[in-house]
Amino acid sequence: MKLYRALQSQGFGSRKGCVAQVRAGAVAVNGMVCDDPETEVDPAGLELTLDGVAWAFREKAYVLMHKPSGYECSHHPSHHLSVFSLLPAPLLQRGVQCVGRLDQDTTGLLLFSDDGQFIHRMISPRKGIAKIYRATCAEPVTDAMLDALRQGVALNDEPAPIAALACDRLDARTLRLTLAEGKYHQVKRMIAATGNRVETLHRETIGSHALPADLPPGGWRWLEPADLQQLEQPWPSARS
Repeated sequence: MKLYRALQSQGFGSRKGCVAQVRAGAVAVNGMVCDDPETEVDPAGLELTLDGVAWAFREKAYVLMHKPSGYECSHHPSHHLSVFSLLPAPLLQRGVQCVGRLDQDTTGLLLFSDDGQFIHRMISPRKGIAKIYRATCAEPVTDAMLDALRQGVALNDEPAPIAALACDRLDARTLRLTLAEGKYHQVKRMIAATGNRVETLHRETIGSHALPADLPPGGWRWLEPADLQQLEQPWPSARS
């Protein structure tokens, strides 16, 4: 692969722009400055450095973010900032999309990718990939409320009751809810159907991959192959 094409594939600009950056001596290949945009490079193990920042070559982008409150999962937000404003320009240039959405006031684990097949697998209920949420409620969490969430609650516009895969009380007003679907406002609607109300909502885990404890709100990091395996691990009852 020619160097300028490698740069372009990683979101560092147009063909013309990438050629210009290389000719200006602004690009290093595996630590060595290269000023020939036609240089052939091997994508395997390739590290590109621009403006002092090293970027490992990645055929597809898989990114995890600790979504903060007050951000919309949209390129064109209506009333709040966009989560995409928290990502670096190369990721935006290569067209990463949210893997599902979180409400503007919901925090926690949010994924981005430019791999359409991966996005489809992660959001499809048929794949049985669980999402675990921690919800703080306005009123105490009762046994009757937990039983209703486990057995299934009726939601408007849904043909059948929807049940949590698991539901546990963490303290007087906090519960952990595990779902296979990702329907619109699903956690809030399910809890409202029990007569309670969500005050704060945080997504902790997708599959068996938990939000890293050391990742601050607004922070992001690359997902490695081992992380992807954890993300795509189905809920036990969904395994064959």
